[in-house]
Amino acid sequence: MICIHVLNGPNLNLLGFREPHIYGKTTLADIERMLKEKAQAEKVDIVFRQTNHEGELVDWIQQAGRDGAGIILNAAAYGHTSIALKDAISGSSAKVIDVHLSNVYAREEFRHKSMIAPVCVGSICGFGANSYLLGFDAILGVMRANSAPQP
Repeated sequence: MICIHVLNGPNLNLLGFREPHIYGKTTLADIERMLKEKAQAEKVDIVFRQTNHEGELVDWIQQAGRDGAGIILNAAAYGHTSIALKDAISGSSAKVIDVHLSNVYAREEFRHKSMIAPVCVGSICGFGANSYLLGFDAILGVMRANSAPQP
């Protein structure tokens, strides 16, 4: 069975309260509920996690990669700074969709550069909580294509 890990980085536990004019009023628990419903409808296993610690994200990426799970990753600020996350993605051969709630290219210059995007399957940004739903559809398509019998 296909499994998708939804991994969330620092400060995402504050969604719904932190800068709602940028990130919206949807909480991380709301996003988790939406994705679990979607996963159930698609008959896919889902693991949903959040941490404020870079090393924990590294461990989770490595584990998901070893298990052959797809990943929706909102690395938050770590996406712009973390060589460790980049190395975990490429080293584990994990299939990752990089998601951001806000349009990072309409924000501060430092957010325009991603350390992890080059090793991800793709990136989605700017659609608020829907970025996760789009990321789910994207990684599910990748996982199904990879598990389909080859002619």
